[in-house]
Amino acid sequence: MTILVSGAIANKLYNGGAAWTRLSYVLGLQKLGFDVYFVEQIQPETCVDETGASSAFECSANVAYFKRITDQMGLSGKATLVDASTQSTEGLSYPDLLDIASSASLLVNISGHLSMSPLKEGAGRKVYIDLDPGFTQFWYASGCTAARLAGHDDYFSVGENIGTADCIIPSGNIRWRPTRQPVLLDFWPVCGAGEQNRFTTIASWRGPYGPVEFAGKTFGSKVYQFRKYADIPTCVDSTFEIALDIHPGDDRDRELLRRKSWRLADPKHVAADPESFQRYIQTSGSEFSVAQQIYVETHSGWFSDRTVRYLASGKPALVEDTGFSRNLPIGDGLVAFTSMQEAVSGAREIKQNYASHARCARQLAETYFDSNLVLGKLIEEIGI
Repeated sequence: MTILVSGAIANKLYNGGAAWTRLSYVLGLQKLGFDVYFVEQIQPETCVDETGASSAFECSANVAYFKRITDQMGLSGKATLVDASTQSTEGLSYPDLLDIASSASLLVNISGHLSMSPLKEGAGRKVYIDLDPGFTQFWYASGCTAARLAGHDDYFSVGENIGTADCIIPSGNIRWRPTRQPVLLDFWPVCGAGEQNRFTTIASWRGPYGPVEFAGKTFGSKVYQFRKYADIPTCVDSTFEIALDIHPGDDRDRELLRRKSWRLADPKHVAADPESFQRYIQTSGSEFSVAQQIYVETHSGWFSDRTVRYLASGKPALVEDTGFSRNLPIGDGLVAFTSMQEAVSGAREIKQNYASHARCARQLAETYFDSNLVLGKLIEEIGI
Protein backbone atom coordinates (compact mmCIF):
# COMPACT_ATOMS: atom_id res chain seq x y z
CA MET A 1 0.00 0.00 0.00
CA THR A 2 1.33 3.44 -0.94
CA ILE A 3 1.11 6.31 1.55
CA LEU A 4 1.98 9.92 0.77
CA VAL A 5 3.16 12.07 3.69
CA SER A 6 3.41 15.85 3.42
CA GLY A 7 4.90 18.41 5.76
CA ALA A 8 7.45 21.21 6.12
CA ILE A 9 11.20 20.57 6.18
CA ALA A 10 12.66 22.91 3.56
CA ASN A 11 10.15 25.55 4.63
CA LYS A 12 11.63 25.36 8.14
CA LEU A 13 15.23 25.86 7.15
CA TYR A 14 17.86 24.78 9.70
CA ASN A 15 15.29 23.47 12.15
CA GLY A 16 16.37 19.96 13.03
CA GLY A 17 13.45 19.40 15.38
CA ALA A 18 10.88 20.24 12.71
CA ALA A 19 12.59 17.79 10.35
CA TRP A 20 12.35 15.00 12.94
CA THR A 21 8.64 15.72 13.45
CA ARG A 22 7.83 15.11 9.79
CA LEU A 23 10.36 12.35 9.15
CA SER A 24 9.02 10.34 12.09
CA TYR A 25 5.78 9.82 10.18
CA VAL A 26 7.59 8.78 7.01
CA LEU A 27 10.07 6.43 8.67
CA GLY A 28 7.49 5.15 11.16
CA LEU A 29 5.04 4.19 8.45
CA GLN A 30 7.86 2.54 6.53
CA LYS A 31 8.56 0.42 9.62
CA LEU A 32 4.96 -0.74 9.54
CA GLY A 33 5.53 -2.08 6.02
CA PHE A 34 3.97 0.64 3.87
CA ASP A 35 5.48 2.08 0.69
CA VAL A 36 5.89 5.69 1.81
CA TYR A 37 6.71 8.83 -0.16
CA PHE A 38 7.27 12.32 1.20
CA VAL A 39 6.27 15.48 -0.64
CA GLU A 40 6.74 19.10 0.38
CA GLN A 41 5.61 22.16 -1.52
CA ILE A 42 7.36 25.52 -1.25
CA GLN A 43 6.48 28.98 -2.51
CA PRO A 44 9.11 30.85 -4.57
CA GLU A 45 9.20 33.73 -2.07
CA THR A 46 10.26 31.31 0.67
CA CYS A 47 13.42 30.27 -1.19
CA VAL A 48 16.61 31.91 0.08
CA ASP A 49 20.35 31.46 -0.27
CA GLU A 50 22.80 30.89 2.59
CA THR A 51 22.80 34.60 3.43
CA GLY A 52 19.01 34.77 3.65
CA ALA A 53 18.62 36.67 0.38
CA SER A 54 15.94 35.67 -2.11
CA SER A 55 16.99 32.85 -4.39
CA ALA A 56 15.74 30.82 -7.31
CA PHE A 57 14.31 27.46 -6.32
CA GLU A 58 17.01 25.39 -8.03
CA CYS A 59 19.96 27.04 -6.27
CA SER A 60 18.31 27.82 -2.93
CA ALA A 61 19.53 26.77 0.50
CA ASN A 62 16.07 25.23 0.99
CA VAL A 63 16.61 22.72 -1.81
CA ALA A 64 20.13 21.89 -0.62
CA TYR A 65 18.89 21.38 2.94
CA PHE A 66 15.98 19.20 1.83
CA LYS A 67 18.21 16.98 -0.30
CA ARG A 68 20.85 16.61 2.41
CA ILE A 69 18.35 15.69 5.13
CA THR A 70 16.27 13.26 3.07
CA ASP A 71 19.38 11.56 1.65
CA GLN A 72 20.81 11.16 5.16
CA MET A 73 17.58 9.47 6.22
CA GLY A 74 17.67 7.02 3.34
CA LEU A 75 14.81 8.66 1.44
CA SER A 76 16.55 9.20 -1.88
CA GLY A 77 13.95 8.49 -4.56
CA LYS A 78 11.19 8.68 -1.95
CA ALA A 79 11.17 12.42 -1.16
CA THR A 80 10.33 15.35 -3.40
CA LEU A 81 10.32 19.12 -2.91
CA VAL A 82 8.15 20.92 -5.44
CA ASP A 83 7.97 24.59 -6.35
CA ALA A 84 4.26 25.33 -6.01
CA SER A 85 4.43 27.99 -8.71
CA THR A 86 6.52 26.44 -11.47
CA GLN A 87 6.18 22.73 -10.55
CA SER A 88 9.98 22.41 -10.63
CA THR A 89 11.12 19.61 -8.34
CA GLU A 90 14.01 18.28 -6.31
CA GLY A 91 13.62 14.50 -6.26
CA LEU A 92 11.02 12.84 -8.44
CA SER A 93 9.76 14.60 -11.54
CA TYR A 94 6.38 16.29 -11.28
CA PRO A 95 4.69 13.75 -13.64
CA ASP A 96 6.08 10.88 -11.55
CA LEU A 97 4.89 12.62 -8.40
CA LEU A 98 1.40 12.92 -9.87
CA ASP A 99 1.38 9.20 -10.64
CA ILE A 100 2.37 8.34 -7.06
CA ALA A 101 -0.22 10.70 -5.59
CA SER A 102 -2.97 9.19 -7.72
CA SER A 103 -2.01 5.67 -6.66
CA ALA A 104 -1.69 6.47 -2.94
CA SER A 105 -4.29 4.90 -0.68
CA LEU A 106 -3.64 7.55 1.97
CA LEU A 107 -2.36 11.11 2.29
CA VAL A 108 -1.05 12.02 5.75
CA ASN A 109 -1.14 15.81 5.56
CA ILE A 110 0.76 17.25 8.52
CA SER A 111 -0.67 20.68 9.43
CA GLY A 112 -2.50 20.66 6.09
CA HIS A 113 0.79 21.47 4.37
CA LEU A 114 -0.07 20.02 0.97
CA SER A 115 -2.58 22.22 -0.82
CA MET A 116 -1.66 21.69 -4.49
CA SER A 117 -4.90 20.22 -5.80
CA PRO A 118 -3.48 17.81 -8.41
CA LEU A 119 -1.38 16.16 -5.69
CA LYS A 120 -3.74 16.43 -2.76
CA GLU A 121 -6.83 15.21 -4.55
CA GLY A 122 -5.17 12.13 -6.00
CA ALA A 123 -4.95 10.12 -2.79
CA GLY A 124 -7.79 7.79 -1.87
CA ARG A 125 -8.13 9.01 1.73
CA LYS A 126 -6.86 12.25 3.21
CA VAL A 127 -5.90 12.62 6.87
CA TYR A 128 -5.14 15.93 8.57
CA ILE A 129 -2.62 15.91 11.46
CA ASP A 130 -2.94 18.94 13.74
CA LEU A 131 0.28 19.85 15.55
CA ASP A 132 -0.92 23.25 16.79
CA PRO A 133 -4.09 22.70 18.84
CA GLY A 134 -5.87 25.93 19.60
CA PHE A 135 -4.37 27.88 16.73
CA THR A 136 -5.90 25.51 14.18
CA GLN A 137 -9.38 25.43 15.72
CA PHE A 138 -9.59 29.13 16.64
CA TRP A 139 -8.62 30.09 13.10
CA TYR A 140 -11.26 27.77 11.72
CA ALA A 141 -13.94 29.09 14.10
CA SER A 142 -13.21 32.66 13.03
CA GLY A 143 -13.51 31.82 9.34
CA CYS A 144 -9.78 31.98 8.67
CA THR A 145 -8.51 29.39 6.18
CA ALA A 146 -4.87 29.49 7.34
CA ALA A 147 -5.03 25.96 8.72
CA ARG A 148 -6.10 24.52 5.34
CA LEU A 149 -8.62 22.12 6.88
CA ALA A 150 -10.88 21.67 3.87
CA GLY A 151 -10.81 18.55 1.77
CA HIS A 152 -9.80 15.92 4.34
CA ASP A 153 -11.63 12.78 5.42
CA ASP A 154 -10.19 12.36 8.93
CA TYR A 155 -8.84 14.81 11.49
CA PHE A 156 -6.38 14.01 14.28
CA SER A 157 -4.82 16.37 16.83
CA VAL A 158 -2.01 16.10 19.36
CA GLY A 159 -4.29 18.21 21.54
CA GLU A 160 -5.69 15.09 23.18
CA ASN A 161 -8.28 16.97 25.24
CA ILE A 162 -10.13 18.67 22.38
CA GLY A 163 -13.81 17.85 22.67
CA THR A 164 -13.69 17.17 26.42
CA ALA A 165 -15.50 19.28 29.02
CA ASP A 166 -12.34 20.88 30.45
CA CYS A 167 -10.87 21.98 27.13
CA ILE A 168 -12.15 25.29 25.75
CA ILE A 169 -10.92 24.71 22.19
CA PRO A 170 -13.96 24.56 19.89
CA SER A 171 -14.35 21.45 17.78
CA GLY A 172 -16.63 23.18 15.31
CA ASN A 173 -18.23 20.67 12.99
CA ILE A 174 -15.08 18.53 12.91
CA ARG A 175 -14.55 15.32 14.82
CA TRP A 176 -11.05 15.71 16.21
CA ARG A 177 -9.55 12.42 17.26
CA PRO A 178 -6.55 12.32 19.62
CA THR A 179 -3.14 11.13 18.52
CA ARG A 180 0.37 11.36 19.92
CA GLN A 181 3.77 12.38 18.63
CA PRO A 182 5.53 9.24 17.33
CA VAL A 183 9.18 8.46 18.01
CA LEU A 184 11.30 5.80 16.32
CA LEU A 185 12.89 4.12 19.32
CA ASP A 186 15.68 2.49 17.31
CA PHE A 187 16.69 5.92 15.98
CA TRP A 188 16.56 7.34 19.52
CA PRO A 189 18.38 4.93 21.87
CA VAL A 190 19.08 5.58 25.53
CA CYS A 191 22.16 7.78 25.84
CA GLY A 192 24.12 8.16 29.08
CA ALA A 193 26.24 11.05 27.79
CA GLY A 194 25.92 14.54 29.18
CA GLU A 195 25.92 16.32 32.50
CA GLN A 196 23.07 15.03 34.68
CA ASN A 197 22.67 18.39 36.38
CA ARG A 198 22.04 20.27 33.12
CA PHE A 199 18.45 21.08 32.13
CA THR A 200 18.05 22.15 28.51
CA THR A 201 15.44 22.76 25.86
CA ILE A 202 15.19 24.05 22.29
CA ALA A 203 12.69 26.84 21.84
CA SER A 204 11.39 29.68 19.73
CA TRP A 205 10.70 32.67 21.96
CA ARG A 206 7.59 33.78 20.10
CA GLY A 207 6.87 30.89 17.76
CA PRO A 208 5.71 31.10 14.14
CA TYR A 209 2.28 32.59 14.91
CA GLY A 210 1.13 35.75 16.61
CA PRO A 211 -1.41 35.91 19.45
CA VAL A 212 -4.89 34.54 18.72
CA GLU A 213 -8.11 36.15 19.95
CA PHE A 214 -11.22 34.11 20.59
CA ALA A 215 -14.37 34.87 22.59
CA GLY A 216 -12.85 38.06 23.96
CA LYS A 217 -9.66 36.38 25.22
CA THR A 218 -6.14 36.64 23.79
CA PHE A 219 -3.90 33.59 23.75
CA GLY A 220 -0.20 34.17 23.33
CA SER A 221 2.98 32.24 22.68
CA LYS A 222 5.78 30.73 24.74
CA VAL A 223 7.36 34.03 25.77
CA TYR A 224 4.54 34.76 28.22
CA GLN A 225 5.07 31.46 29.99
CA PHE A 226 8.85 31.61 30.10
CA ARG A 227 8.76 34.98 31.80
CA LYS A 228 6.81 33.39 34.66
CA TYR A 229 9.61 30.88 35.27
CA ALA A 230 12.63 33.04 34.52
CA ASP A 231 13.80 32.80 38.15
CA ILE A 232 14.21 29.03 38.29
CA PRO A 233 18.02 28.98 37.82
CA THR A 234 18.31 31.16 40.90
CA CYS A 235 16.21 28.70 42.95
CA VAL A 236 17.85 25.39 42.00
CA ASP A 237 21.52 24.46 42.08
CA SER A 238 21.51 23.22 38.49
CA THR A 239 22.41 24.50 35.04
CA PHE A 240 19.51 25.75 32.92
CA GLU A 241 20.14 26.27 29.21
CA ILE A 242 17.97 27.17 26.21
CA ALA A 243 18.89 26.83 22.57
CA LEU A 244 16.77 29.90 21.92
CA ASP A 245 15.53 31.40 18.68
CA ILE A 246 14.91 34.96 19.82
CA HIS A 247 14.47 38.08 17.71
CA PRO A 248 16.98 40.94 18.12
CA GLY A 249 14.04 43.12 19.13
CA ASP A 250 13.64 41.01 22.27
CA ASP A 251 16.89 42.24 23.83
CA ARG A 252 15.18 42.99 27.13
CA ASP A 253 14.02 39.39 27.46
CA ARG A 254 17.44 38.09 26.45
CA GLU A 255 19.08 40.19 29.11
CA LEU A 256 16.49 39.08 31.66
CA LEU A 257 17.38 35.45 31.04
CA ARG A 258 21.10 36.12 31.29
CA ARG A 259 20.61 38.11 34.48
CA LYS A 260 18.73 35.15 35.94
CA SER A 261 21.69 32.83 35.11
CA TRP A 262 20.25 31.10 32.05
CA ARG A 263 22.73 29.83 29.50
CA LEU A 264 21.70 30.73 25.94
CA ALA A 265 22.73 28.74 22.87
CA ASP A 266 21.96 29.42 19.21
CA PRO A 267 19.67 26.70 17.77
CA LYS A 268 21.07 27.38 14.31
CA HIS A 269 24.42 26.18 15.65
CA VAL A 270 23.38 23.36 18.00
CA ALA A 271 20.15 22.04 16.39
CA ALA A 272 20.17 23.03 12.73
CA ASP A 273 19.64 19.52 11.36
CA PRO A 274 18.35 16.19 12.70
CA GLU A 275 21.85 14.99 13.66
CA SER A 276 22.82 18.07 15.70
CA PHE A 277 19.34 18.29 17.23
CA GLN A 278 19.69 14.72 18.43
CA ARG A 279 23.20 15.33 19.75
CA TYR A 280 22.03 18.36 21.74
CA ILE A 281 19.23 16.40 23.39
CA GLN A 282 21.28 13.29 24.07
CA THR A 283 24.12 15.22 25.69
CA SER A 284 21.70 17.02 28.02
CA GLY A 285 20.81 15.80 31.49
CA SER A 286 17.07 16.55 31.48
CA GLU A 287 14.60 18.84 29.79
CA PHE A 288 13.03 21.89 31.39
CA SER A 289 10.46 23.68 29.27
CA VAL A 290 7.26 25.65 29.34
CA ALA A 291 4.58 25.43 26.66
CA GLN A 292 2.96 28.07 24.51
CA GLN A 293 0.37 30.02 26.48
CA ILE A 294 -2.41 28.90 24.13
CA TYR A 295 -1.66 25.23 24.85
CA VAL A 296 -1.65 25.80 28.60
CA GLU A 297 -4.68 28.03 29.08
CA THR A 298 -6.96 25.98 26.84
CA HIS A 299 -6.00 22.74 28.67
CA SER A 300 -5.39 21.27 25.24
CA GLY A 301 -3.41 18.23 26.34
CA TRP A 302 -0.67 19.09 23.82
CA PHE A 303 2.62 17.28 24.38
CA SER A 304 5.85 18.22 22.64
CA ASP A 305 7.51 15.86 20.18
CA ARG A 306 10.80 17.35 21.39
CA THR A 307 9.99 16.16 24.91
CA VAL A 308 9.18 12.72 23.50
CA ARG A 309 12.74 12.55 22.18
CA TYR A 310 14.20 13.51 25.55
CA LEU A 311 12.20 10.69 27.12
CA ALA A 312 13.27 8.18 24.48
CA SER A 313 16.91 9.12 25.11
CA GLY A 314 16.51 8.31 28.79
CA LYS A 315 16.45 11.99 29.76
CA PRO A 316 13.85 13.01 32.38
CA ALA A 317 11.49 15.84 31.42
CA LEU A 318 10.27 18.65 33.67
CA VAL A 319 7.63 20.38 31.56
CA GLU A 320 4.65 22.67 32.01
CA ASP A 321 1.33 20.87 32.18
CA THR A 322 -1.06 21.60 29.32
CA GLY A 323 -3.58 19.08 30.57
CA PHE A 324 -1.48 16.11 29.40
CA SER A 325 -1.43 14.89 33.00
CA ARG A 326 -4.96 13.56 32.35
CA ASN A 327 -3.64 11.24 29.66
CA LEU A 328 -0.11 10.32 30.73
CA PRO A 329 1.35 9.15 34.05
CA ILE A 330 3.44 11.86 35.69
CA GLY A 331 5.89 11.93 38.56
CA ASP A 332 8.44 9.35 37.38
CA GLY A 333 10.53 10.30 34.35
CA LEU A 334 7.94 12.89 33.36
CA VAL A 335 7.37 15.63 35.94
CA ALA A 336 4.68 18.23 35.26
CA PHE A 337 4.35 21.66 36.84
CA THR A 338 1.78 24.44 36.94
CA SER A 339 3.59 26.86 39.27
CA MET A 340 7.08 28.02 40.17
CA GLN A 341 6.91 26.06 43.40
CA GLU A 342 6.10 22.85 41.52
CA ALA A 343 8.83 23.53 38.96
CA VAL A 344 11.48 24.04 41.65
CA SER A 345 10.32 20.97 43.54
CA GLY A 346 10.36 18.92 40.33
CA ALA A 347 13.89 20.00 39.42
CA ARG A 348 15.14 19.04 42.88
CA GLU A 349 13.36 15.69 42.71
CA ILE A 350 14.92 14.84 39.34
CA LYS A 351 18.35 15.88 40.59
CA GLN A 352 18.04 13.76 43.73
CA ASN A 353 16.72 10.61 42.02
CA TYR A 354 18.15 11.00 38.55
CA ALA A 355 18.85 7.34 37.70
CA SER A 356 15.30 6.28 38.51
CA HIS A 357 13.77 9.14 36.53
CA ALA A 358 16.03 8.36 33.56
CA ARG A 359 14.87 4.73 33.47
CA CYS A 360 11.23 5.76 33.75
CA ALA A 361 11.65 8.32 30.97
CA ARG A 362 12.58 5.62 28.47
CA GLN A 363 9.76 3.38 29.69
CA LEU A 364 7.26 6.18 29.06
CA ALA A 365 8.52 6.62 25.50
CA GLU A 366 8.25 2.89 24.86
CA THR A 367 4.76 2.63 26.33
CA TYR A 368 3.08 5.76 24.96
CA PHE A 369 5.04 7.16 22.00
CA ASP A 370 6.60 4.25 20.09
CA SER A 371 5.90 4.96 16.41
CA ASN A 372 4.72 1.37 15.90
CA LEU A 373 1.98 1.92 18.48
CA VAL A 374 1.05 5.52 17.63
CA LEU A 375 0.96 5.12 13.85
CA GLY A 376 -0.46 1.62 14.01
CA LYS A 377 -3.39 2.96 16.02
CA LEU A 378 -3.86 5.85 13.58
CA ILE A 379 -3.99 3.49 10.60
CA GLU A 380 -6.40 1.21 12.46
CA GLU A 381 -8.75 4.10 13.33
CA ILE A 382 -8.78 5.31 9.74
CA GLY A 383 -9.84 1.84 8.69
CA ILE A 384 -7.54 1.45 5.73
